[in-house]
Amino acid sequence: MATGSPPLLDADASPRLVAAVDLGSNSFHLLVARALGGDLQVIDRIKEMVRLGEGLTPDKMLSPEVAERALACLDRFGQRLRAMPPGDVRAVGTNTLRQIRPESGFLERAERALGHPIDVIAGREEARLIYLGVAHGLAAGEELRLVVDIGGGSTELIVGRGFTPRLRESLHMGCVTLSQRYFADGRITARAMERAELAGALEVRPIRALFRRTGWHKAVGSSGTIKAIAAVIAAEGWCPDGISAAALERLRNALVAAGSVEALTVKGLSEQRRPVFPGGVAALRAVFMHLGVSHMQVSDEALREGLIYEMLGRDQHEDVRERTVRSLAQRFGVDRTHATRVEETATALFAQSAEPWQFTHPNDPFALGFAARLHEIGLIISHSSYQKHGAYLLRNADLSGFTRQAQQVLAALVLGHRRKFPGAEIAALPEDRQVAVRRLCVLLRLAVLMHRGRSEKALPDPQLRVEGEAIRLEFPDGWLARHPLTQLELEEEAARLATAGFTLEFG
Repeated sequence: MATGSPPLLDADASPRLVAAVDLGSNSFHLLVARALGGDLQVIDRIKEMVRLGEGLTPDKMLSPEVAERALACLDRFGQRLRAMPPGDVRAVGTNTLRQIRPESGFLERAERALGHPIDVIAGREEARLIYLGVAHGLAAGEELRLVVDIGGGSTELIVGRGFTPRLRESLHMGCVTLSQRYFADGRITARAMERAELAGALEVRPIRALFRRTGWHKAVGSSGTIKAIAAVIAAEGWCPDGISAAALERLRNALVAAGSVEALTVKGLSEQRRPVFPGGVAALRAVFMHLGVSHMQVSDEALREGLIYEMLGRDQHEDVRERTVRSLAQRFGVDRTHATRVEETATALFAQSAEPWQFTHPNDPFALGFAARLHEIGLIISHSSYQKHGAYLLRNADLSGFTRQAQQVLAALVLGHRRKFPGAEIAALPEDRQVAVRRLCVLLRLAVLMHRGRSEKALPDPQLRVEGEAIRLEFPDGWLARHPLTQLELEEEAARLATAGFTLEFG
């Protein structure tokens, strides 16, 4: 474990079985592990070469053949995971799932096959999780490290120290995309290799100077592409430890000399990896040449291990989302005292409505709390329609620890905390989340309304009763009569909620 990093595994904690599913553009991975006595013990590890990226059509749909192949794999994974509680399984989709159009319905079918929710994560969030996984597998040290992960559709680059990533980028190149573009017919010519390397160089170019200026000392590679390259280089005897620049160039020349994927005779290359191997070599060569890498160590850990440590860290109060929310609140000048009051009231309302409103998703209480703390971040831009500015920021910002869907939920709640109810924005969410997010939005609106006066005086704790879309707020006898402004605001809110299908009564 790296020096100065927080202990993510509690030696005194009870054993816990957790699982991570990584749905990449080339391979799907399942990792099941047990956290026990301060160690992480791998119980099961399954990998299937699905090549999801192959099925991505120009109109961002998924071909039926590839979709069925992926769903069959997820159904097999689901057999292993269905008995596990939702909070102990984390499944994420990366580059190809980021591109598939929602109306294809593939994500919903995939979730049914797996039996667990699937989070589609942004490229830079993928990079953060990769770094977290790789960092746990490295020897202690405080040197700056460059971590490189070449997937099927994207390449993640991270510079960090210990467990902390300092710089993260996700590039639009991978072993599948480059192989499809330059080696689709299986031929490996010198010209095709040069063009593939140049395409990789064009992706690296915008961030080349930034990454070089960090002064990183050690390069580490992760995931299947880099591990496959290292295996071939070791089997051929070109580099006994990791990947050297000279050995990588020798491998590149061997591919060109072979002339085709079928004619490749290098040792250590699996048949499944063969079709996308040339694109992976071109991508890694671009990274080596343009980031000045002379030697790369290879890590067995990657995104799925990062997901495991992320889950365990959240349970042990190392939730990166908390740091992200605190940082946002500070950056945008949020009145933290007021936000805390709103959060406390929203949390109290949530506790009273959780059972009748069936808030079963593990992220529901977090979404409400985070939205309460960030509902005023748009004020830094303009007071007029500040809820719209805040929603835009949350929808488009790089929020460490948040999935794309979690950001959409957060943005919808902040947009809907005042004035017009955000019907269209909530309707754009997955169907199985819409009812819960509508109800969370009501709770946030009520909490904000009760603190509109921004008074430091403690408010009475109203009693909330809900049944279906009917809401009843009960205040202490005579309190509303002594606070006519609040009563008027509740009357106006009842009218707004009526347009969204809710009935609000109070007394």
